[in-house]
Amino acid sequence: MSKRVVTISALAGVALLGGAGAYAFAGEAGSDGPAVTKGSVAYVAPGQGKDGSLTFTARVSDDSGVRNLKVLAWPGSMAPAPDAKEMAHVESATCEPSGPSGDKAALCTYTVKVTAAEAAESPKGPWHVAVLASAEDGGRTFVQKAAGFTVKG
Repeated sequence: MSKRVVTISALAGVALLGGAGAYAFAGEAGSDGPAVTKGSVAYVAPGQGKDGSLTFTARVSDDSGVRNLKVLAWPGSMAPAPDAKEMAHVESATCEPSGPSGDKAALCTYTVKVTAAEAAESPKGPWHVAVLASAEDGGRTFVQKAAGFTVKG
């Protein structure tokens, strides 16, 4: 694994430290990859001796079914931004079937704990959530900015 991937993976645990200001993304894939829609991020800051959390949720659909959704939070100041190859080394969301029976869609949710120490070390400013959706038939869709939030100083 490259040093850059290790760094990005390490940041994923720290990245989820943002404040308010999340935005949602809805992106449709071409005919060869899954569609990622209704992406959103929610952040709860650590405080009073309790850990915080970051939760990303999206609807993923494909004619063949949904295999998984990889999720990575990254600071807007990172250059270059992560790409689809680096997403192979990050954690997956939990995906549960959604919609009517026979619908090949899933509601995917990724939640990570955020400690006060991680929050203190996190770069301030805009952050993004990148996702890589994989279908049962091998189709893939990469969305570099599926959602975003701001880490406040």
